[in-house]
Amino acid sequence: MIDNAACANSTRVSVDSARKHGILLEAVQVLTDLNLSIKKAYICSDGRWFMDVFHVTDLNGNKLTDESVINCIEQSLGSIHYTRSKCFDGLTALELTGTDRVGLLSEVFAVLADLQCNVVESKMWTHNGRIASLIYLKDNDSGFPIEDSQKIERIEARLRNVLKGDNDIRSAKTTVSMDVTHTERRLHQMMFADRDYERKPIIRTSGDSPMVTVQDSLERGYSVVNVQCKDRMKLLFDIVCTLTDMEYVVFHATINTAGDRAYLEFFIRHTDGTPISSEAEKQRVILCLQAAIERRASEGVRLELCTSDRQGLLADVTRTFRENGLNVTRAEISTTGGTALNVFYVTDAIGNPADPKLIEAVRERIGLSNLKVKELPLINHQKAEREEPAVGVGGAVLLSLGSLVRRNLHNLGLIRS
Repeated sequence: MIDNAACANSTRVSVDSARKHGILLEAVQVLTDLNLSIKKAYICSDGRWFMDVFHVTDLNGNKLTDESVINCIEQSLGSIHYTRSKCFDGLTALELTGTDRVGLLSEVFAVLADLQCNVVESKMWTHNGRIASLIYLKDNDSGFPIEDSQKIERIEARLRNVLKGDNDIRSAKTTVSMDVTHTERRLHQMMFADRDYERKPIIRTSGDSPMVTVQDSLERGYSVVNVQCKDRMKLLFDIVCTLTDMEYVVFHATINTAGDRAYLEFFIRHTDGTPISSEAEKQRVILCLQAAIERRASEGVRLELCTSDRQGLLADVTRTFRENGLNVTRAEISTTGGTALNVFYVTDAIGNPADPKLIEAVRERIGLSNLKVKELPLINHQKAEREEPAVGVGGAVLLSLGSLVRRNLHNLGLIRS
């Protein structure tokens, strides 16, 4: 149910459903794939029923007024099998993980260009010295998916050599698949499997690390996870995705934002109904959630490339970055109607802000009108309703389960104030 009248500055989206594992992730995924900003949320799924309330706005902090967006939310949330935001049928999916280094993306795209592979879409994340990339491609000559087993073996072998470099023989992985899943969820799964959360950062980061705590609520049989960090788009998706893939179920949750900060609290259990049972497991949850939040945190200058697509374009652009000592920390590649629409986040070789003169030199080589510096999009909270959360020990958000449940039921309209 979508309600534009209940709140002055946001659209309320209510979801009621029979409870099943992963349903919260599906609901959050629908909203984030539409680039909606979640200002507040209340989750309650005790017993067999699942009830969610999300307060959302568009990227400008306004209520939702576009009927096509509202209809898409209703149709997508009405389906219990929502799995991906874009259709990648007719493309070959290529998964890469390995040790990150300056120029690695340039080498990957150079190999693909040499093997006559046309990159249609791609996303690449880096974290703690590791890289994960999901690349959708087709054969440059035929325009069809790459199904020739010998060509697939050549692609995998050559990229494995690039990824392993001189010291990563064990953990470099390449996989070609025709089975396409939700791209960003798959990137989380790839980095989780690569155990990036156990590794130490190699390059310098902003220092604004997320604070995560895990506590016991033994009388209720839950483990309570509190997160406090800088707010950004898709934050809730990244956290819920990781909890779901770690086989935890969220029974209750409250999400609040204030200024540029986000405060999230989750009451969770294992899928078998038991809470977290050891300090070691608590520490693992903390590390995994911190990693999930940091993977998408955009370090560096945001560069947007918009130009006519051609064979070898990505190899040429990323080679220019490498030759000028720029390190790509995150990338989003897409093509629409013969036009390349690419976003790169770049730093210097050790993670410091790139020299503006260097950026301008790169822009001059690639084309000033094609490659532009863009400010990072800010989360707009000015127009959204603000509700300061209760802050407990160490700044973490601590709410009693009783007040949380009452608050959820009130917001669902099931009880009166």
